[in-house]
Amino acid sequence: MAEPQNVVVMKAISKSFPGVVALENVDFELKKGEIHALVGENGAGKSTLIKVLTGVERPDSGRINFNGDEVIIRSPQFAQEIGISTVYQEINLCQNLTVAENILIGREPMKWGMIDWKRMNENAGQILKGLDIDIDVTQTLGSCSVAIQQMAAIARALEITSAKVLILDEPTSSLTVHETAQLFRVMRKLKSEGMAIIFITHFLDQVNEIADRITILRNGKLVGTYNTAALPRLELITKMIGRSLTEFDEMTKLKSESGQHITGSAFLQAKGLGRIGSIEPFDMELHAGEVVGMAGLLGSGRTEIAELLFGIEKPDSGSISIDGKTVKDISPLGSINRGIALSPEDRKDEGILGELTVRENIILAMQAGLGWFKYLSLQKQYEIANKYIALLNISTPSADQPVKNLSGGNQQKVILARWLATNPRLLILDEPTRGIDVGAKAEIQKLVLSLAEEGKSCVFISSELEEVLRTSHRIVVLRDQKKITEYAGDVGARKIMQSIAGSEKA
Repeated sequence: MAEPQNVVVMKAISKSFPGVVALENVDFELKKGEIHALVGENGAGKSTLIKVLTGVERPDSGRINFNGDEVIIRSPQFAQEIGISTVYQEINLCQNLTVAENILIGREPMKWGMIDWKRMNENAGQILKGLDIDIDVTQTLGSCSVAIQQMAAIARALEITSAKVLILDEPTSSLTVHETAQLFRVMRKLKSEGMAIIFITHFLDQVNEIADRITILRNGKLVGTYNTAALPRLELITKMIGRSLTEFDEMTKLKSESGQHITGSAFLQAKGLGRIGSIEPFDMELHAGEVVGMAGLLGSGRTEIAELLFGIEKPDSGSISIDGKTVKDISPLGSINRGIALSPEDRKDEGILGELTVRENIILAMQAGLGWFKYLSLQKQYEIANKYIALLNISTPSADQPVKNLSGGNQQKVILARWLATNPRLLILDEPTRGIDVGAKAEIQKLVLSLAEEGKSCVFISSELEEVLRTSHRIVVLRDQKKITEYAGDVGARKIMQSIAGSEKA
């Protein structure tokens, strides 16, 4: 049987930005009819390599061959014209347009010089049905869940019939297990038809499940390309981070040690707290020095609880008390003043301010708490920023680097630094490790437990049950916008999953 031909060959690709070498002599090959995983820590160079391939960035040196011909990919439009289609991690569609308009934008069916809306809606519906998604395509995209928005972005990319290469950048980060399985079925179908797929993900189980080959980058350099079946997971992780994962082995011990600092009386109590359409009334206690994990599927109510506790959403039932006193001003600013911090799920739209520097992003919440008439001096700003850059090991040339130039993992650390600078009593972390690498995940998990040792409380929300178990002293289980039960101490993943699935009485 003949060896599949290379669709993409990238040779000795190098790219530098001010103060950062993003890629250094990187080689990459993609074959027709294969699913090729591109993995590595944040800052490893994955995004830059994809941006070079899609014409977003021009390489400083190196060459690219596409279907046997050397090409200079001048722009994303040129990349699309030759058959390279991309779905980025951050959903980049028009929230005010309908699902159908987003899928077929630029390729709308016309009738008598005008858009044929009936045919467009039918066509979009058929495209989504090919993904086993049956929704009303006339609704605005902004009214849909993040998961549906992601699937619409994928559908749009697949609709480009001339595509020979499909690049999926963290496509499953907002998808449920069922939706991920749907996507994988589509990927396998496209592979069987000869499509070459680059799959970027931090879910290593998914790499093993779907990828034929794996290319690993580290610190802008190529570690190697391997057949998936021949690369054990532990070896894969070791190659990705360049060190053994002893920090994960230490996590259980660290959690046990931090658990000794939990105080007896609750400093925050929520009683009958709820909001119609978001989360049914629930009770919750938080103790100083305690990490409370939230386990549940997408849409189960985890984020809704976080937003109620911080005051982004107003409850229509129940109450919150802190240190035995009922809170009357349930608002974000009131929460900041009471020592409550929230790191939101969507770091792009709700977390970082991309045009501001790392320093400006870090001091933002502290400055808001002080009020704009008590301005932090520039010297104090640099002291705070540099302290947390060092503490969290944020990879940046300086505190004056625009935060948009940092990798996703380092942007997440900047958001954490912002809230740590306020010295909070309670830190609510909503998907703090979403879309970041294995090494950064370990650092953030260890940080959470070390904060607990200092007597701080933490609400830890994650779609990855394994890290909820690894990090939490107590776990609240949610299903269908309702608190089902909670577990204290060591509890197995199976028991949690049974509660989530509803196959065990809680």
